[in-house]
Amino acid sequence: MCIFVKKLRLRLYITTLFCVLSASLFSQTVRKYSNEFMNIGVDAAALGMSSAVTSHTSDVNAGYWNPAGLLKLEDNQLSLMHSSYFANIANYDYAAYAMPLDDRSAVGISLIRFAVDDILNTTQLIDAEGNINYDRISLFSTADYGLTFSYARKLPVQGLNYGVNAKVIRRVIGDFASSWGFGLDVGIQFETDNDWKFGIMARDITTTFNAWAIDEDEFATISDAVEGQNQELPESTEITIPKLQIGISKLVDFNFDYTLLTAVNLNVRFEENNDIISTSFASINPALGFEFGYIDMVYLRAGMGNFQNELQIDNSEQLSFQPSFGLGFKYNGIQIDYAFTDIGDQSVALYSNVFSLKLDFSIFR
Repeated sequence: MCIFVKKLRLRLYITTLFCVLSASLFSQTVRKYSNEFMNIGVDAAALGMSSAVTSHTSDVNAGYWNPAGLLKLEDNQLSLMHSSYFANIANYDYAAYAMPLDDRSAVGISLIRFAVDDILNTTQLIDAEGNINYDRISLFSTADYGLTFSYARKLPVQGLNYGVNAKVIRRVIGDFASSWGFGLDVGIQFETDNDWKFGIMARDITTTFNAWAIDEDEFATISDAVEGQNQELPESTEITIPKLQIGISKLVDFNFDYTLLTAVNLNVRFEENNDIISTSFASINPALGFEFGYIDMVYLRAGMGNFQNELQIDNSEQLSFQPSFGLGFKYNGIQIDYAFTDIGDQSVALYSNVFSLKLDFSIFR
């Protein structure tokens, strides 16, 4: 009897697991919200300021935040970042390289990987006779990749620059399904004579389109997980709707040794949600960032973002936000940054530790 109960519990667990898997990963409608891993953000310095960097980003990481900022590069740069959460179950990695072409243009390339590796595939654990065979368990990974090519160029107007991103998205869910996606971003930056900076970043301006290829044989192993409730083969397309980021910033010097950078972002999504400002046309979520610097070597950063009207148990709404802070150290072309922040506001893990490294090739000259 005890063995029978254990088998029944195991079967129920597997059935529930793959019902959830097939329902969430293979939705039967064209999904408007996709490629969210591309919204997490890169560079611990930017994340420490709650990502309020659209107007002043000016290094290799500008390829992600606003490609127009690549024109501020004086030499080739390399950037690396790693973060993990859910007790190191999910890993988020980023690498980028950028360089100036001449005094009017620059290019960059970056790669993002967000993945959960070594997932147990137990679809074949129990055979048709109800026997359990652990040798039938295999491992698979679910991984998202974003490859971005960036180009930036100065415009004839003094202080006005623009940049363009071409993105290739690759998503893989073991042997079950995989997809290819393509999209475009456009960004501009403008700097006044008194050091005010403005920026606009339009993400997925043409909508980023993902086309999925689903292995029907693998899908069949989970589509009938619940007897009498077989799931049909889902739609094979998903769309990422456009987003707009508007930023303004100002850098102030104190006694030559100290600086204070203040930045504000307005993050706009063209859909209604629980952002602090929300309409049927668009929702706006502000972000504030601060960076205190000493002799262009040591940095202390802080920020506030993700302002939400959270619904309480008594149906009332309460305003919430997520703070972040960070530290940075730069010396002789090498910069190391750390941020303690919520990773992309996309997970139930409230905070994550983020580390990044930036290398300026001028140290080799």
